Amino acid sequence: MALPDATRFYINGQWITPEGAHLADLIDPSTEEAIGKVALGTPDDADRAVQAARAAFEGFSAWPVAQRVELLEAINAKLIERNDDIAAAISAEMGAPQRLSKAAQAPSGTQHFTEVIKVLKEFPFEERLGTTTVRHEPIGVCALITPWNWPINQTATKVAPALAAGCTMVLKPSELAPLDAVILTEIIDEAGAPAGVFNLVHGDGLGVGQPLSMHPEVDMVSFTGSVRAGVAISESAAPSVKRVALELGGKSANIILPDADLQAAIRHGVTMMMVNTGQSCNAPSRILVPRDKLDEVCDIAEAVASGMSVGAPESGASIGPIANRGQFGRVLNYIEMTMEEGARLVSGGAGRPTGQDKGYFVQPTVFRDVTPDMTIAREEVFGPVLAIMAYDDIDEAVAIANDSDYGLSGYVWGADLDAANAVASRLRTGMVHVNGAGLDAAAPFGGYKMSGNGREWGRYGLEEFLEVKSVYGARSV
Repeated sequence: MALPDATRFYINGQWITPEGAHLADLIDPSTEEAIGKVALGTPDDADRAVQAARAAFEGFSAWPVAQRVELLEAINAKLIERNDDIAAAISAEMGAPQRLSKAAQAPSGTQHFTEVIKVLKEFPFEERLGTTTVRHEPIGVCALITPWNWPINQTATKVAPALAAGCTMVLKPSELAPLDAVILTEIIDEAGAPAGVFNLVHGDGLGVGQPLSMHPEVDMVSFTGSVRAGVAISESAAPSVKRVALELGGKSANIILPDADLQAAIRHGVTMMMVNTGQSCNAPSRILVPRDKLDEVCDIAEAVASGMSVGAPESGASIGPIANRGQFGRVLNYIEMTMEEGARLVSGGAGRPTGQDKGYFVQPTVFRDVTPDMTIAREEVFGPVLAIMAYDDIDEAVAIANDSDYGLSGYVWGADLDAANAVASRLRTGMVHVNGAGLDAAAPFGGYKMSGNGREWGRYGLEEFLEVKSVYGARSV
């Protein structure tokens, strides 16, 4: 399959080739070679897309629910049909193993559209409170700014509920991984979305992201990415007092209780950390274990990590490359810093795996004897790097887990489910996984503290794109 063309924008129902746009190389992270170009938009491009979305809002916001359901179902059917195309694009643009792209990355788009369709069919857009009618109405024009690590997933969690709510939008995907967004745009066009309802503009933060955040005709910004960028977006949006929904970083703790099945818990914990080459905001990057079980835990973790192969997406390897050059250097710096700060290496280390002389490949790396003051215990690495930390009692484990600027997710393992749930209730995080339970598309996804504000997925995700209006006296007693 030929890779999608990211040198065009989609504005007001038309594919356009922007005049004078700077073209940047798209780099295959497994080869470090260019595989295409992406056009980097300007503030003028962002403005044209916003104006198209504004012009389309009045008409689309009046669509009945049944008509919006039909549009979403048409998009979803085409997402399923083009799953392998989306998977191929994701593997090419950010290096995910083909198996992961086909089984998890690409299908996550239809997973969220399916759930939003279900929610939309039942959502009470109008409710009665005494003599008052409470209406849930679309917030307006939305700027959707998405990352490179789970690209179609993060795009679908914004586009699906925005369409369901009756909003119009401008999507700016990561300029490092824009190809899957081009396919989604083709699908939305083919599904019959009215001109201006959905618009796509490629670009970086300065050229497109900031102008969208500042734009007075944008009513809401939904962003997924780094804390630094989230703060900048919030500052840009503040003068116009628009809604800003943020899904940012994480430093999730995985508390292994004394009665846990160590083999199951540690194998799962290491595997979940390394999936997607550690580039998941909710990855269990800190494993907290009873001090008297530390050596046994490290032996299991070493066996799991050292058994993982690293290679190009088509190689069948367990994990692929880091998605881009900047993140590759950042991850290697963290590994070197952690060794300098005194943590002991269990597996992996700095430098590419044996036999890899090019590509942004990093060994699955595990450290032990990590203390709460070390950088790796406090900052998000966003790579295949795991910190093992010891605790003496449950209160200390909870304190270590909560001693973080982040609060996205948490993990608890224990044979006594009541005890595990009691620990889960003490974690200051937006989500907790007990005994390896997976994510649920119907449940809210988001975090506390610097992990962001607002929630995505399912009903909670839809509500982010709605305003609430009270109409007093619309009903009699």
